[in-house]
Amino acid sequence: MKITVIAVGKMKEKYMTEAVGEYAKRLGRYCRLELSEVADEKTPDGASEALKLQIKEKEGGRILQRIPAQAFVIALAVDGRMLDSVELSEQMERWNVSGISHIVFVIGGSLGLAPSVLERADYSLSFSRMTFPHQLMRVILLEQIYRSFQIRSNSPYHK
Repeated sequence: MKITVIAVGKMKEKYMTEAVGEYAKRLGRYCRLELSEVADEKTPDGASEALKLQIKEKEGGRILQRIPAQAFVIALAVDGRMLDSVELSEQMERWNVSGISHIVFVIGGSLGLAPSVLERADYSLSFSRMTFPHQLMRVILLEQIYRSFQIRSNSPYHK
């Protein structure tokens, strides 16, 4: 299985980059992992809703260009479906058994994901109703993907 994570913005903090690298290394024995960053847009203070939508669509256009046509897309969104770790593992197994060989997870920028990206998504997943920095969300996502594989292999890691 191939897993791609497309995220808006650059990793800036060394400790976050190291954490992403550690989970990428761990995931190497379970899947082919690709990490892809797209540029974020600066949002001026007091930006109108129209400008915010325009910014999200610019970022969304960059995201959509990176998504292969046949990929199964999972958008990380506050209003997505909330799963616990076991449920995510079971869901990933169902996708794999159903013939899905490439999953793309998408992490938006500070304003979230553009409607065009949400429309392209095959599934919407929420980790919480809280907002997380995009750098931290990458670490959380990779840890949960790793945990999913560990659950499927009956490893004691996930407990």
